[in-house]
Amino acid sequence: MNEKKPDKPIQQQINIELGEKEAEGIYSNLAIISHSPAEFVIDFTRVLPGVPKAKVHARIVMTPQHAKLLLRALGDNVQKFEMQYGEIKIDANQNIFPGMPGAPTVN
Repeated sequence: MNEKKPDKPIQQQINIELGEKEAEGIYSNLAIISHSPAEFVIDFTRVLPGVPKAKVHARIVMTPQHAKLLLRALGDNVQKFEMQYGEIKIDANQNIFPGMPGAPTVN
């Protein structure tokens, strides 16, 4: 009798193109995250000392499943970073945007 082996998932290779503009990257020191039952929205901005207004430079919209996969991937990469370079220190009492009155602090 011939037993059928479970099919292995087919590995698909994806070619990802990185345009010249995107390769430059966008600096962000603040991400604002909101969500609905269907999606997560992450707005990337940068806050500058003494400037009371910040512009959103990029908005990423993703499904809750992709948001959770991103969380997992970020956690994995932070762990690898810290193994190579040491712990990333965050002072919970430090104002993350010095010189900005009423700026949020790290919790």
